[in-house]
Amino acid sequence: MKYREILLNQLESQPYFKKRAIYQLSEQYGLKSTTVDTYISRSLKRKEIVSLKKGLYVSADFYNKNKDDSYSFYLANILRTPSYVSSWTALQYYNLTTEAIYTIMSITPKVTRAYKTRIGNFSYQSIQKELFADFSLAMGKFNFFIASPAKALFDLLYFKTHRFRGMKLEEIKPLVEELRIDIDEMSQKEQEKFWTTIQYFLQGTKKHKL
Repeated sequence: MKYREILLNQLESQPYFKKRAIYQLSEQYGLKSTTVDTYISRSLKRKEIVSLKKGLYVSADFYNKNKDDSYSFYLANILRTPSYVSSWTALQYYNLTTEAIYTIMSITPKVTRAYKTRIGNFSYQSIQKELFADFSLAMGKFNFFIASPAKALFDLLYFKTHRFRGMKLEEIKPLVEELRIDIDEMSQKEQEKFWTTIQYFLQGTKKHKL
């Protein structure tokens, strides 16, 4: 078995791996970093591994065996840390919209960024730290952070309206209806939290009780 195949076999069971992990494994075989770089390049061309961003990969075999929303959301958290899945993506997860979503949308306190990969597109919108809240860890085969239904809708409107610039409270409901968000499917608690948060924000309150 070739060294390249040996390295791949040792990493293909991982949900993701970094370039330095490949370097560390290769040390036990006395391989030079330039040789490892050649292996990586060859594996990418053969579509045996997928590049998520510079220095971060997943094996194509692992992805094909595990591709579903939970794994993609897990990867979204990994690609940009800290972050949580939100906006249209989270609303679809909660069955609050029937819109077809092709990009996994997340919120981060870091700068806005987007990644286009062979296994999907990932978009990150930057939000002020005090609004980086009201998300939880969804547990399963792959754990991931996701906004509550109320926060997912808040985040969507926050960016769509350019931080609610010039918006009035009475204009929010028609906008939600225009976007075909089924807010009535939210629990009463989530609906109350959404409207309370919107009201606080529009009034210019700095303390957002999310």
